[in-house]
Amino acid sequence: MTFQFNFTVENHLENESTPLGDGTLALDSSKESSVSENKKGRRRDRKRSTEQLEWPQDHLLERKPVGSTAPSQDTDRSVSAANSSRNLEPHENHPCVRVAKEHPLPEDVMKVLENKVVETLPGPQHVNVSVVKTILLKENVPGENIVSQSISSHSDLISGVYEGGLKIWECTFDLLAYFTKAQVKFAGKKVLDLGCGSGLLGIAAFKGGAREIHFQDYNSTVIDEVTLPNVVANFTVEDEGNDVNEPNVKRRRKSEVAQELCKCRFFSGEWSEFCKLVLSSENFFEKYDLILTSETIYNPDYYSTLHQTFLGLLDKNGRVLLASKAHYFGVGGGTYLFQKFVEERNVFETRTLEIVDEGLKRFLIEMTFK
Repeated sequence: MTFQFNFTVENHLENESTPLGDGTLALDSSKESSVSENKKGRRRDRKRSTEQLEWPQDHLLERKPVGSTAPSQDTDRSVSAANSSRNLEPHENHPCVRVAKEHPLPEDVMKVLENKVVETLPGPQHVNVSVVKTILLKENVPGENIVSQSISSHSDLISGVYEGGLKIWECTFDLLAYFTKAQVKFAGKKVLDLGCGSGLLGIAAFKGGAREIHFQDYNSTVIDEVTLPNVVANFTVEDEGNDVNEPNVKRRRKSEVAQELCKCRFFSGEWSEFCKLVLSSENFFEKYDLILTSETIYNPDYYSTLHQTFLGLLDKNGRVLLASKAHYFGVGGGTYLFQKFVEERNVFETRTLEIVDEGLKRFLIEMTFK
């Protein structure tokens, strides 16, 4: 089944925020491969890949402190990154490595949509993130407290605290459009949506017939309040057109939803910790055929860990599809610098699939093992 995404970045970014009746801001809705190795070979491969995971020490170092800057309405991640790296003031101490954990599906999956406003892009369903933020602030939900920290810092990116998962960044739409244009095949594949945020890339794989989809984001709040609800909404919406009154039919469909959602797993935490978690599970870990990621290379401090993540989790015949801008001003990262970083390590081939915008130079990159 092909999942069509017919929309433009410009339409999504236009008028991103609109006022609700109480003055709160709300998001504008206008806005195949098979595994052939035997178990013995797989165990050897797992052992070898685990031994290779000598994680760089730079991800353990304290990140640059983040302070306040002037509020900005700019939707570009490079501007947010720049805002969070200049005019710096000391920020409260925080752990630099966020321990990874898996987020299980609740028995009643529909509970994740409680208190959520589900809106429709021309393709996927998604929860209104501004409503999510408002509820998190009003109810003073315990946990990471990323919404208030983001507001007080006037930034959608706070290194080591909040990595922007409550926002749909524009390169995500570039990659979604490429899936349709290039007729990317997901059927039968094991897919990872890395730094997933809203989870739209993984949802496309889900709709495209992937046999297993994993979603990972740095922040547990993002997984619980945005990613998981989006996945549930995009599956259950298919039955909305049918008026089902029979209890037996309702129960069967509820069971079918739960069965389909078992293809999905959800994780939060820092990348190296996420790798350790999945590779150290009791059962044999089958690597990913496809890793999807968008706007995750804005900070050069993360390159070593990201490279090691690809090295440790990508199947030898798999590929990475990455969307990013050429440069992220203020922090120095971007496509050019990351490609140079990868080339110097001589493990992966990188290939430019498309340059979406000649002005901003938004790139779609493919990575495969040499």
